[in-house]
Amino acid sequence: MKQGKFTSAPLSVALSRAAAAAALLFSTSAVAVTESLEQDSLKFGFIKLTDMAPLAVAFEKGFFEDEGLSVQLEAQANWKVLLDRVISGELDGAHMLAGQPLGATVGFGTHADVITAFSMDLNGNAITVSNEIWKKMKPNIPEKGGKPAHPVKADALKPVVDEFKKAGKPFNMAMVFPVSTHNYELRYWLAAGGIKPGYYSPPQDTSGQIDADALLSVTPPPQMPATLDAGTIVGYCVGEPWNQQAVFKGIGVPVISDYEIWKNNPEKVFGVTKEWADKHPNTHLAVIKALIRAAIWLDEENNKNRKEAVEMLSQSQYVGADFDVIANSMTGTFEYEKGDKRPLPDFNVFFRYHATYPYYSDAIWYLTQMRRWGQINEEKSDAWFLETAKKVYRPDIYMAAAKALIAEGKARAADFPGDGETGIKPPSADFIDGITFDAAKPNEYLTKFPIGLKGKQKVAGGKIVE
Repeated sequence: MKQGKFTSAPLSVALSRAAAAAALLFSTSAVAVTESLEQDSLKFGFIKLTDMAPLAVAFEKGFFEDEGLSVQLEAQANWKVLLDRVISGELDGAHMLAGQPLGATVGFGTHADVITAFSMDLNGNAITVSNEIWKKMKPNIPEKGGKPAHPVKADALKPVVDEFKKAGKPFNMAMVFPVSTHNYELRYWLAAGGIKPGYYSPPQDTSGQIDADALLSVTPPPQMPATLDAGTIVGYCVGEPWNQQAVFKGIGVPVISDYEIWKNNPEKVFGVTKEWADKHPNTHLAVIKALIRAAIWLDEENNKNRKEAVEMLSQSQYVGADFDVIANSMTGTFEYEKGDKRPLPDFNVFFRYHATYPYYSDAIWYLTQMRRWGQINEEKSDAWFLETAKKVYRPDIYMAAAKALIAEGKARAADFPGDGETGIKPPSADFIDGITFDAAKPNEYLTKFPIGLKGKQKVAGGKIVE
């Protein structure tokens, strides 16, 4: 890989060459990416999951190198270590849970100013239960064509949870981090089936198990299958390939994908500290350009490059799982019960549907779930939700990078949101329970849930109080 600092021609020379036309078509913020980089040697962190793919692709296909960047990718032990190392400056940026920059900004667990200008993917998670739990659930699931009808709702799990409760046995499930999409998706699915997933009461109680029917705790993604096999947990929510790994090992059954919980939900983001972004604006733009190109490559021509991507990811320095395990979900299918392999072309989405654009409305949804479960343990105004989203999500940086790629002929304007984009998606009911989410009315949205905090409610002394 080439080393050395990227230096472009002065802006005035560039304009004289290309350009009055380019100057008219593209903003000065987009052209600024051609200026000298403030830092050309970078270290980025990731967790061993298939949705780190844009980082691997940007490295392996030379997209970072094209931007004058020498990048080192380093797997991290868990999400807490990853976030702490970005905040401390040991890592320049990282593959992050969508909730991590938001959680840090609102001060849940860690307080720091972390931003994102790039959404890494849509979907990509699933909920898996042990064979024993599946055996108990299956009679409660209607059949279609001799197979369980999907999506499988948590209504089928509720009698099993009630059985555990009656016997005085804890119903232990795992997710990957308190502010993870997995935590919120698992909680959403459970609550939609009448199962209470528990509340937080920071700073005194951050277990998330107050008044819980199902006890959720943290397990690092690669350890999920072994923890399930050991009987420590009876189910989990995680990204790939760790649900398909349970199928291949014969130890569990993925019952629902997050695509079926919330269609085309944003999953991971690329995060950096605000301080780093402010000090390195051109470097940051160059990184986002390389990641956008990687996302385009991953989805282009109906996923034609996915097998090559799977080969990359199967290497030990990235995900390190078997090719067949990763390919089971990355190439447009998903296997539930052993032998029940179904088409799921959008299980992993990296670029289409504007997947890489950091929508404020996505941030607002995560903030509503933090409020719903007590991680934000006081009422906030609707304006606060949008203001907080704008502190963290930076579509302005994203679009500057996109316009630079368009100007260079490396991307098409038609593939990105237009200049009138507000960052707020229209109201949508694409959720397992059919409840409509309107990002303009987050507090009204919270009132629609039978289970969860709303209004002036908070958790104190182990119970919900007004």
